[in-house]
Amino acid sequence: MLVMGGIIGAGIFLNPAIVAQRVGSAGLTVGVWVVGGVIALAGALCFAELGSNRPKVGGGYVYLRDAFGPLPAFLYGWTLLLIIATGAIAAVAVTFARYFAALTGVPDGWITPTAVAAILLLSAINYVGVRAGSLTQNAFTVIKLVALGTLIVVGFLASGGTPTATASVTPAADTSTVTGFIAVVGVALLPVLFSYGGWQQTNFVAEEIVDPEKTLPKALVLGVVGVVAVYVLANMVYVKVLGVGALAASQAPAADVMRASLGPAGASFISAGIAASTFGFLNLVILVSPRVYQAMANDGVFFRRVANLHPRFRTPTTAIVFQAGWAIVLTLSGTYGQLLDYVVFGDWIFFGLVGATLFVFRRRDTNTGFRTPGYPWVPALFVVASFFVVVSSVVSNPGNALIGSALIGLGIPVYVYWRRASGKTG
Repeated sequence: MLVMGGIIGAGIFLNPAIVAQRVGSAGLTVGVWVVGGVIALAGALCFAELGSNRPKVGGGYVYLRDAFGPLPAFLYGWTLLLIIATGAIAAVAVTFARYFAALTGVPDGWITPTAVAAILLLSAINYVGVRAGSLTQNAFTVIKLVALGTLIVVGFLASGGTPTATASVTPAADTSTVTGFIAVVGVALLPVLFSYGGWQQTNFVAEEIVDPEKTLPKALVLGVVGVVAVYVLANMVYVKVLGVGALAASQAPAADVMRASLGPAGASFISAGIAASTFGFLNLVILVSPRVYQAMANDGVFFRRVANLHPRFRTPTTAIVFQAGWAIVLTLSGTYGQLLDYVVFGDWIFFGLVGATLFVFRRRDTNTGFRTPGYPWVPALFVVASFFVVVSSVVSNPGNALIGSALIGLGIPVYVYWRRASGKTG
């Protein structure tokens, strides 16, 4: 549930339209999601070995620290806290609030207060224990899977074989040439891989999972395989019911499919499913991310109090409150969207670096747990794919990449300050 809930957010309901715009054909629209699924599974297999052999709180932060040293690890945690996790919390909370407002008729002026209330509510639930947070996660993951399952079944049972629109779509480049084909697939993979991201968050709470050496690899592999199957089937439904032209032009593909199949009631049903999906994803980020800040504090590079666990609930309550506060600031400021645009490529820098730690640990340590099948080719595929996403993001918007690099780089003087404050050097 944590793995699937961490992946499925709003992306599968919205991003297929972007993919269709960029590739311009039914076969490539579905095929790119298959390719993205293969890359996601390669990443999950890497994280399965890392989590099985290092079931420590903090996940990627711990792997980077142990393989490459404290500075890269700190920059990862810094970026997560400054923008990636907290910015995602703000953005997803606002998305949830918009769908909630549309479903309930709440005035638009209540969207931001509703988003803040959602952050406070879920932070309070996770404050009182990982079990409460996980039960909430389970419930909303089931709801979002039911919504997607209904979308898939309804779409395949929809009558007719003629799409609702036959407008042609011009791909981003000439796919008749090898270079053009690679360029089109590359640019289409960006929204696909971002939609598949999130499996790594389960590793943040590895230390709190029962028998993580066995449980975590199973969860990662089964969870990612399940999501890939759901995503590919959903895209087949989008193409079948809407056609590539209408899909590319759609602002809400899932709602358009359900409206075409079941009328307004169908659109309302899937909108409720999207609201539940975003709420569940929001809970997952709030649940797992504070464990990274806890690990940073344990290493003396963040407020020492953040490392403390509640005497009764055994959760990093200070880290949860700190994260909620900063996420609410970003929500109220309205800057979260722009900040996320700046550093979204940075997320994949750290993805690739964490994947590369597997080579270091294999060479240096004795592996007694899960072993990634197809080593070294599987982790190499994931590292190369991560590098490709970073390069594509930089090429598509070098200005944002420059600002994002500066924001990440701000973590260096902060790191130096904390190391000196804690009496450490190097």
